[in-house]
Amino acid sequence: MALTIHGIFASRAVRPLWAAQELGVPYTHVPTPYQGGATRTPDFLALNPNGHIPVLVDERPEGRVVVWESMACALYLARHYGKGDGSDLAPANPAEDAEALRWAFWAVTELEADALCVLMHRLGLPPQRRDADKLAAAERRLRVPLKVLEDHLSARAAQGHDHLAAARFTIADLCVACVANWARPSHELMHAFPRVHDWLQRCHARPAYQALKAAAKGQG
Repeated sequence: MALTIHGIFASRAVRPLWAAQELGVPYTHVPTPYQGGATRTPDFLALNPNGHIPVLVDERPEGRVVVWESMACALYLARHYGKGDGSDLAPANPAEDAEALRWAFWAVTELEADALCVLMHRLGLPPQRRDADKLAAAERRLRVPLKVLEDHLSARAAQGHDHLAAARFTIADLCVACVANWARPSHELMHAFPRVHDWLQRCHARPAYQALKAAAKGQG
């Protein structure tokens, strides 16, 4: 079998890249940027007609599998390349699988748009293009889902656990951390939700993520 991931670290492609790194899965990384037309070539559009990264291509004995959408790619890797025995980030039972699914979809529906707004209007855009009103509105809206995450982490801590879905780092943590990380430039939000902040720091301090980050700097 041969696995290929198209995308770059500084994009939603970090989700499957991180998952593959955590699982120790051999893969080929094709660093396809989302700008400059790379996702609009005939070859790329044959993989993903939406013209977006990431795209995961899994050449299996039974045939090629192509996955788009970053959360789908990450969940696919956990499900089909994880051991499923509680020793890695893959769900080990239906309860953990349910947690992974609900938190991944929650991150996309409840967090992503406003977290991305925070990232762009605090760091990503040139200063002259940042909009203080948009930023303030996004940070205000984020207080609702971040309170949900904070309360969940508090309940888990009361049970002696540091992670979202199990007693170990799982794909649920990875999926949510990739999105919530976009809100980290807001010191006000991180101060208001200290458990979220501490959990994000622990997730992103993991060797697999740090290795990806270092590799991306080397390519840049």
